[in-house]
Amino acid sequence: MKIIKKILLLLSVILLLIIIINYPKLNIISGYAAKSTSSSIFVANRSVALTNATDNNFSPINLANTTVSRENNFALASTLGMLPRKAVYRNGLGSVLITKGYDANKKELIPKRSIINSSLTYPFGDKSQKDTLFNTINYEKLDLAVSSIFENSYQTRAVLVLYKNQLIAERYGMGFTKDSRILGWSMTKSILSTVYGIMQHQGKLSVQDRAPILEWENDDRKEITLHNLLQMNSGLAWDENYDKISDVTKMLFLEDDMTKMQQKQQLIDSPNSSWNYSSGTSNLLSGILRQKLGNQQEYLDYWYRELIDKIGMNSMIIETDVRGHYVASSYAWATPRDWAKFGLLYLHKGNWNGTQIFSPEWVDYITKPTPTSNNSYGAHFWLNTGKKMKDVPSNMFYADGYQGQRVYILPDQEMVVVRFGLKNYNENKFLKGIIQSIQ
Repeated sequence: MKIIKKILLLLSVILLLIIIINYPKLNIISGYAAKSTSSSIFVANRSVALTNATDNNFSPINLANTTVSRENNFALASTLGMLPRKAVYRNGLGSVLITKGYDANKKELIPKRSIINSSLTYPFGDKSQKDTLFNTINYEKLDLAVSSIFENSYQTRAVLVLYKNQLIAERYGMGFTKDSRILGWSMTKSILSTVYGIMQHQGKLSVQDRAPILEWENDDRKEITLHNLLQMNSGLAWDENYDKISDVTKMLFLEDDMTKMQQKQQLIDSPNSSWNYSSGTSNLLSGILRQKLGNQQEYLDYWYRELIDKIGMNSMIIETDVRGHYVASSYAWATPRDWAKFGLLYLHKGNWNGTQIFSPEWVDYITKPTPTSNNSYGAHFWLNTGKKMKDVPSNMFYADGYQGQRVYILPDQEMVVVRFGLKNYNENKFLKGIIQSIQ
């Protein structure tokens, strides 16, 4: 009996040590679970059961227990009974994880939306297309290529293919439809980049301008340009590691103002000499847009008025942090059909059914490889210039999000391909199959 007690005591001590060592991580786990649940329920209109079974069902997030109040629009999560976190839904702004600076009594400004009820058919409107058959497409091959990533191991939620402005393939996983909002994760970075392209097209800024950061004016950081930030080669320190307490996890789950984390970092290299992927950079750029646009209401409105609503991405919601900044690194939600519209805008070099949203040269700019990125990254877009996908044209470029969220733009094929899911997949094989379906 004494031996059993000693063993139990030893196990208790070991468990306590594990908890103490990992205590800060528990805060992040609870925060992720609360935010993910709140957004899934209130932004995407999913059930608690589906959210728990899919979005939150991976280690270590599945250690958290969550509860939801539909009456009061919030989700609570705690990990091993400790460190409870709360995320609240705000109409027009999405869900936000409550941090120390959150003021529940503050009246939030929200973006003014202009929802276009177009009489045009999809993709330039939302009415159903007339059935169109292309004699240049082998539809059996196309179906096989699309079906190939709907195996259970990939947990694919949606695939959509546009060809010559026509929807030629569309398929959804269990529980998802054409009306389901899905999180783009880091594809939001490409939305941010596009807003910069529009600002430059309208003469409101030049990407060659120095970043207007007051705190940088008296040190070497003053040489950093918007261009350096868009290419993610500013030389600033940043740790983009989601498996530990890092710059990115602290920013997303602990900070009131997500635009400041990267701003506070010091140079570890000279600008334009080393590429370092940084979600903090994207949120810093979001904060700079707030500064450039002059006031909070115009900042909130501009993204929708000049891009999102202008091309009929009516389902899109970009969530904000506690301080009201768009979380440009991570938090844009839209239906797959609306994400495809975004890709189509780039396929047509910024021209949306006759209206030039940004200059054609912007596409050349965002697809120019960043130095030291191994020809894989442009200005907040990913590239195939280095032929990472060996059977896909080198001029293919794409928006890329966590767990395999993608919007591929294939100029040679006049095609946009969209994929959403919870697991990565063989992108080269998938796209090769779609390309080969065109005879």
